[in-house]
Amino acid sequence: MTRPPSRIVRSWIAAALVGSVLTGCGASTEPASEEKAAGTGTDVTVEPIEATRTVTDANGVAITLPKEPRRIVCLFALCDDILTELGIVPTATNSALLAHDDFLGPRKAERVDIIPGGFIAPEVEAILSHEPDLVIGLEDTHGKLAPALKGATTFWPMQPETWQDSVRYLRDVAALTGRTTEGERAEKTFRAKLAAAERARSDRTALVIYGSDENFGVATPEGDAAASLFPKIADYPWKSRGVEGGYSLEEILAQDVDVLFVETMSFGEADGKLSEKLADNPLWSKIPAVRNGDVHEVNSEVWAKGRGTRSLGIVLDEATAALR
Repeated sequence: MTRPPSRIVRSWIAAALVGSVLTGCGASTEPASEEKAAGTGTDVTVEPIEATRTVTDANGVAITLPKEPRRIVCLFALCDDILTELGIVPTATNSALLAHDDFLGPRKAERVDIIPGGFIAPEVEAILSHEPDLVIGLEDTHGKLAPALKGATTFWPMQPETWQDSVRYLRDVAALTGRTTEGERAEKTFRAKLAAAERARSDRTALVIYGSDENFGVATPEGDAAASLFPKIADYPWKSRGVEGGYSLEEILAQDVDVLFVETMSFGEADGKLSEKLADNPLWSKIPAVRNGDVHEVNSEVWAKGRGTRSLGIVLDEATAALR
């Protein structure tokens, strides 16, 4: 078996996916709370959020701002998700998430400037031209921008791994922006939806895969926010084996997958759905979900990139409907 795609590969999205068919992804990382176990009920209690100028995030990164940030540039979709939950429109972004109907929608999203350079290499000059009070990026990908931004703005390198991390980031941004009521409301809505889905947990076996062609990976709960929901709502036997190990197709066939969710990653112009590309593979056709027509192509902007409470709420809605 060849080397499977790492967590960073999936985070990049626009990079070529490497590895063997149906490989695992991501290094093992402990979730942010004790709620990681499938049998642990989701706490719907929401603690008050207090406005502050300094926060220390889930990964120990300390952020201090002299005032509430008014001009925020988003370099990855979790930022757009959080700001939407808080009723804030980013000054600029390089994500397509805002065009989704459950966010700003296409017409309003067109009014938000796009940072040139793409997800992997956003242009520093373009970022700074917006005179941002705060720039939020993905540490794995955008951490290298920190020296160039230092002194001109505050850069926040986030690294979400699970839904618990996403909730913490929501709370931190709410505290820094003074949108405490909105933050509490968004967290409460998400926790209530997750608790309801958990109470109606399905005994069907689910699988989430991502990719652009025959080289694609399995999303595992240890390093993927959307996948971290699945042990609570279905039978989800996929665990991270680190960057050196993944799943063989034979192992996946042995799990009798009932419901399959497919995140097609397109690089440039869309060139077809991943599930359609795999239709000629005889092993693929042996998966029960494929045989029974229970393969669901999902919006990768939401499922793979969104990561925040609004995106994860959409994942829960679509996943629970398919798992019934």
